[in-house]
Amino acid sequence: MQLSFTKMQGAGNDFVVIDATRAPFRATAEQLRRLGDRRFGVGADQILVVEASDTPEVDFRYRIFNNSGDEVEHCGNGARCLVRFVHDKGLSAKKTLRVQTVNNLLELRLQADGRVTVDMNRPVFELARIPFDAVGLVARKVGGFELWPLALPGGATVEVAVLSMGNPHAVQIVGDIDTAAVETIGPQIERHPRFPRKVNAGFMQIVARDAVRLRVFERDAGETLACGTGACAAVVAGIRLGLLDAAVEAHTRGGSLRIEWAGGDSHVLMTGPAQTVFEGTITL
Repeated sequence: MQLSFTKMQGAGNDFVVIDATRAPFRATAEQLRRLGDRRFGVGADQILVVEASDTPEVDFRYRIFNNSGDEVEHCGNGARCLVRFVHDKGLSAKKTLRVQTVNNLLELRLQADGRVTVDMNRPVFELARIPFDAVGLVARKVGGFELWPLALPGGATVEVAVLSMGNPHAVQIVGDIDTAAVETIGPQIERHPRFPRKVNAGFMQIVARDAVRLRVFERDAGETLACGTGACAAVVAGIRLGLLDAAVEAHTRGGSLRIEWAGGDSHVLMTGPAQTVFEGTITL
């Protein structure tokens, strides 16, 4: 299969974007893994597939595959790249787009400075919907939120805030993001049996009430330079714990994202960059 693609990045989180608005894109898990492979393919954290919508109030459908070949529910940095992609390709001139993912409807706005704001919808806190198995655990209440103890291999226990931004997240607060054991503890949390669909493991250092530093070990992808839903989950957790204000700059290794949440039933807003890196074709 000869495939045209666009390589994009948002705060260092990189993507292969496929235009499937005119013809369907069908690829095996093996072909998706090849596409995402940094040595034998194009290389990306995730593959994004833009499809035409069959619903009048929705502009596009948007599918997301990890470089492992597995389809996932949500990617905030990818959503920003989608807006730039459809504008650059002439697929839409709208400044505000409504996009359907596998389990969510997103509103995306292109700002005058070229950044993109994504309405990430409401965070989900119901444990069954995350999903998170808390049977037999006793949470520690901080502010208005729970920190849950997770027993890890080797006898260590970490406390995490759990929530969903359309995909599951476990956020822990660390003193120094540079020395946090992301590479060792991250995969242990990601595959912890308390999370039946696995989980994105976030490590957040609070710098001030309006600023955090963040690293995320993503589900099925490993640590990435930035994670949009992870930034949203971390900031929401920090706000509910009483540690952060309603507007926060989340500094990742790939760049900064502005996260806003007014609490309660409010939607989470994420604003950040999206850029095209190069275009090409590949035989899969």
